[in-house]
Amino acid sequence: MSIQPKITRFTQNVLSKYQIYNSIFMTLPFDAVTKTGALLPLFHETCQKGFEKGDNPTTIVETFFEKYQARRSPESQINLLFRFIQYIERQVVLFDAIEDAAFAKVNNMDGIGTLRSLKEAVVADDKLETLQKYLEEFKVRIVLTAHPTQFYPGSVLGIITDLTEAIKENDLLRINDLLAQLGKTPFFKHKKPTPYDEAVSLIWYLENVFYKSFGTIYDYIQQNIFDGKHIDNDIINVGFWPGGDRDGNPFVTPEITLKVAQRLRETIIKNYYRDVRRLKRKLSFKGVEDRITAIERALYDTIIHQESRITLAHFTSELKEIKEILIAEHQSLYVSEVNSLLNRVHLFGFHFSTLDIRQDSRKHHQFFTDMVNATIAHNSGLFPANYHELSETAQIEILSKVKGKVDVSWIKDEETLKALHTMKSIKTIQETNGEQAANRYIISNNQTTLNVMQLFAMLKLVAFQDKLTVDIGPLFETITDLENAPAVMEELYTNPEYAAHLKSRGNRQTIMLGFSDGTKDGGYLMANWAIYKAKENLTAISRKYDVTVIFFDGRGGPPARGGGKTHNFYASLGPTIEDKEVQLTIQGQTISSNFGTLESSQYNLEQLISSGIYNSLSEVNLSMLPENREVMNELAALSYEAYSAFKAHPKFISYLEHMSTLKYYAKTNIGSRPSKRGKSDGLVFGDLRAIPFVGSWSQLKQNVPGFFGVGTALKHYEDAGAFDKVQQLFKTSSFFKTLIENSMMSLSKSFFDLTKYMSEDPEYGEFWNVIYKEYETSKRLILKLTGYQELMEEEPAGRASIAVRESIVLPLLTIQQYALKKIQELEKAPVRDEAQIAIFEKIVTRSLFGNINASRNSA
Repeated sequence: MSIQPKITRFTQNVLSKYQIYNSIFMTLPFDAVTKTGALLPLFHETCQKGFEKGDNPTTIVETFFEKYQARRSPESQINLLFRFIQYIERQVVLFDAIEDAAFAKVNNMDGIGTLRSLKEAVVADDKLETLQKYLEEFKVRIVLTAHPTQFYPGSVLGIITDLTEAIKENDLLRINDLLAQLGKTPFFKHKKPTPYDEAVSLIWYLENVFYKSFGTIYDYIQQNIFDGKHIDNDIINVGFWPGGDRDGNPFVTPEITLKVAQRLRETIIKNYYRDVRRLKRKLSFKGVEDRITAIERALYDTIIHQESRITLAHFTSELKEIKEILIAEHQSLYVSEVNSLLNRVHLFGFHFSTLDIRQDSRKHHQFFTDMVNATIAHNSGLFPANYHELSETAQIEILSKVKGKVDVSWIKDEETLKALHTMKSIKTIQETNGEQAANRYIISNNQTTLNVMQLFAMLKLVAFQDKLTVDIGPLFETITDLENAPAVMEELYTNPEYAAHLKSRGNRQTIMLGFSDGTKDGGYLMANWAIYKAKENLTAISRKYDVTVIFFDGRGGPPARGGGKTHNFYASLGPTIEDKEVQLTIQGQTISSNFGTLESSQYNLEQLISSGIYNSLSEVNLSMLPENREVMNELAALSYEAYSAFKAHPKFISYLEHMSTLKYYAKTNIGSRPSKRGKSDGLVFGDLRAIPFVGSWSQLKQNVPGFFGVGTALKHYEDAGAFDKVQQLFKTSSFFKTLIENSMMSLSKSFFDLTKYMSEDPEYGEFWNVIYKEYETSKRLILKLTGYQELMEEEPAGRASIAVRESIVLPLLTIQQYALKKIQELEKAPVRDEAQIAIFEKIVTRSLFGNINASRNSA
């Protein structure tokens, strides 16, 4: 039977069902819901027609009330706007659930990029042995971060899960009940979550999704690619940042770190216990029944904190012996179930995921200085009295060879104490959960060799005197730091003590590269090209010193932060970039949208695995051609110049502060960390976090970080009559093609009619027109470059999904802009009406959520 086009499958399984279930939601027997559901379509139509004829959001809202609700008092009007916001939030949830339920039907689970497709391709090319050899080394690690781009409370996440299942089964009665529950369940968090709360929320995905999807994928690889043989390599694993990421988050304490590690251990053991309970019902045979019962009891004792002698080694050996007995004495009955459990134990150990620690280099310098001063004051002999006056080279020499132990009781500063105790907690976690549980420390804003060596020395002096069992991963973020990174790493590789440390760690060096701050610093094209070149240069310098470099990409959800079609990036890399591991951060909406269900998790993990492998097994030379490099260099430089001039515009900061939702992100209570790094009262660009920065452009439907500078760069070639060079680059470079396709997604999610009224603003009109002109230029020239008639033409289902989501939130965005305009008017009034300002500020804050979740990768 032929498979229908993806857009047809999307229309039948998502769009049609949404229309049906949304009509059910509109008729729920609650007065507020029914009345709101009846009025919202009228308001939606008023918004659409209003923007088509050039009306501004204020006119649209006022027109709606005059035409349909003329008798409402101002207070009643505000109440209705709040009800619209609440209703739209729930429509977004409904659409999420329907799209999740239809995932396996809309996406071909055996199609291109899946493991089945990969296996069939390599068998046809007689490359199965090559694939096996590659998989014995290759790894994919997704790292769950605590970055706040997801606001659903646990109760709503539970409804989404249940609703998804009910929709899959077409259970109308249950769907009706769940929609009613959805209508009555509050969405808003009244207080910020703690870092531990964030960890517990994400552990839900580990327990209910990744435990199963990782196991299913690993079982498939073992059975179908390795013919059932054991694989030493784990191939897929998961990292974890909540509770360990201290960068800019003062609420992450050593106690929290230990508590999260304990929760991870308890959760994986509970999962094993559930599986063993199920196995016990089946393994009722002589020689295995008593052994599986003993394992069950030992795991249960661990869960209830009773003394238990079970260790990871004992658990594994018992399962292996049970497997052997089943093969030898019981005709291999239920061997596959035992083997699946063994595979999960191999993947997750007693740690479940690897807890990374992260802190900013500037903070490390502060803590290190405190520590050195304390050791000098106590005449410990660890550092010379004139240490701070020494040159950087001399300091590095001392840090390389320093030995001994720092007594943390010498430290008086509370912040420094917490940092040093966090380092000690890594060793504690390794002792309880195994070395894999916490064995990596990321240095944000890493600029120099000294940044790395300060942490190297602190870890040894505070916790790891005998043997440092921690990998240090410098994170290079800005364009300048990316350019300097190879020189920093060469200094480290040629440092005898650091080289010896690397040798003890298998000569593997993790280097993290930050897309988010790179884009904020240098714009879309320059950030991506700078990271590409940095990877090439870092690969070359690492290979020179026989070090395998592991690139860990700090990606966000949208293209502006390294997101979009992520697997396409990994499939586009050539032999000049090391690719033995694919590591990337996954956060917020991207966790729930790309990995939130078993089907989506399995599909997207397989895409990541396959993309990394295709890059190595492909006989197509993916290296960038010299003439293409020349064009790419110039495009990036032109784009950077345009973006830098835009950033330097005198209205840039004040536009974000006064015309966007930037300052409201801090009021949403969706994350534990502060919304900016510094403590300054005013808005300083360097203090801005990438998430509220990118997210605010998304709320404006301007998506500047995903395209600004692209149009200017392309126009240079058009004006010079050399556009064919860029077209040749697009046709022959997978990397550039992926960049342009992801930029199209940013452009597709832009809607300038929403803020067109700003073009006439006496203060910001000229600045708005700068953005709009670049948008128009980028859109026109990307269409010319690709030969498409419309954006995302090659992805009709993705385009359709975006269109539905944008349509759902159109009234919400209109309300948000209406409220922002009201705030501006009230703040300019001779007498400030604080009560009215507070009401409209609440509308803005509440309206953030629906748009954040509808976009699925807005920040």
